[in-house]
Amino acid sequence: MKKYIGALDQGTTNTRFILFDHKSNIIASHQIEHKQLFPKAGWVEHDPLEIWNNTKKVIKKTFQKTKISEDQIAAIGITNQRETTVIWNKKTGKPYHNAIVWQDTRTDKICISLKNKEKIFQQKAGLPIATYFSGPKIKWLLDNVKGLREAAESGEAIFGNMDSWIIWNLSGGKHITDVTNASRTMLMDLKTLNWDDELLQILNIPRRMLPSICSSSEIYGKTKTAFKKEIPISGILGDQQAALFGQTCFQKGDIKNTYGTGCFILLNTGNEIYHSTNGLLTTVGYQIKGQKTVYALEGSVAIAGSLIQWIRDNFSLINESHEINDLAEKVVDNGGVYFVPAFSGLFAPHWNSGARGTIIGLTHFVNKSHIARSVLEATAFQTRDVFEAMQKDSGLKIKELKVDGGMTASKLLMQFQADILDASVIVPIITETTALGAAYVAGLAVGFWKNKKELEANWKEREIWKPNMPKTKRTKLYNKWQKAVKRSLDWK
Repeated sequence: MKKYIGALDQGTTNTRFILFDHKSNIIASHQIEHKQLFPKAGWVEHDPLEIWNNTKKVIKKTFQKTKISEDQIAAIGITNQRETTVIWNKKTGKPYHNAIVWQDTRTDKICISLKNKEKIFQQKAGLPIATYFSGPKIKWLLDNVKGLREAAESGEAIFGNMDSWIIWNLSGGKHITDVTNASRTMLMDLKTLNWDDELLQILNIPRRMLPSICSSSEIYGKTKTAFKKEIPISGILGDQQAALFGQTCFQKGDIKNTYGTGCFILLNTGNEIYHSTNGLLTTVGYQIKGQKTVYALEGSVAIAGSLIQWIRDNFSLINESHEINDLAEKVVDNGGVYFVPAFSGLFAPHWNSGARGTIIGLTHFVNKSHIARSVLEATAFQTRDVFEAMQKDSGLKIKELKVDGGMTASKLLMQFQADILDASVIVPIITETTALGAAYVAGLAVGFWKNKKELEANWKEREIWKPNMPKTKRTKLYNKWQKAVKRSLDWK
């Protein structure tokens, strides 16, 4: 009897495999970190072969932790770090280069050269021209790796975000992606949900190297490797869309924020495409096979949880990441310190790759606890920036925010987030919503769950944080944050 759904969550810092039961409970899981490679300033890479090997290991280790057999698994879903770009040889399976990670800024000159085409990309792909997305990364690889363009034009070299890379290896060679991942490449038309010839021509990318675009929930094939049995692969969602789905944000106006390496806020806009005039992205939220496409507005913050890791690894203020909260709680406020973590420029709503990290407001009074607090508050302030833009674009007054991710464990951050937004912040019982979203779309495709109403019944609130900060204080703090951001933007 099929009692469980597997979810493979390939993230920016680690890969994990989780088994869920019908009530969305986590039964077993395992995760392994992979190396972050920084060959030059602004360059961020991953080794795709290391990630694939880790994928096989986490699957094996998860089953070793439980008595569950593979025969009991109804299907598996895949969720992944988006925009991270891999090109590999379809005959040998060998990558031509390390994966270029979404945070990487080496394509800055390419993006600057394309600025006169920005309106075309925004109208068709819903995206600004930025180093963030896959398209410029593909062009950089084709232009800089010897022999790669010829291999791509001949059909030997193929591209994928991490979902395509994992599924190609899992399935024994199926070259596919879903609409959510395709919508992050700058190459897909949001209306037709197909690769767009004009956009491909502008970036000089051969169409034949691209994967086939599928819905987010259908049976794509079965596993040929990593598992002993053949298990249906039936769900794909980019990580932030997966969190939107895992949070059951199925209604227009539902909004979620995931606090991970970066911060990603998505607002469900229903079946309508909203073109942002306030620095947000228009993206596909999800598509269930046979149903209308659901779109979303997204605000992406590059540096959130990774700022805590950076402080830990470079300044020894803390030994473990979770200690940042205890240190920050020793003071009642930030002491006038504001930390703008523009290590990869600033993403939404600014889209300025030249911005740089700034710590401002230092005095003799300031100690390490104030710094720690400013680190946590930076995530809340950046979320407010996106929140404001979303309300302007959508015309909605948003009064609650569903949240997930590792940083939701910080009570200080969650209360400050509610205060600075003047909105309720809701943490669900199951915070692994990214993996859960992948499990949900996979389960719907094979009938493990009947419909979205069944999924909504599984969602349970664990904690709710309500705003209690006076409006005058909220306004004063946010105005100072905006001044700090301006200094960061003025660096170049």
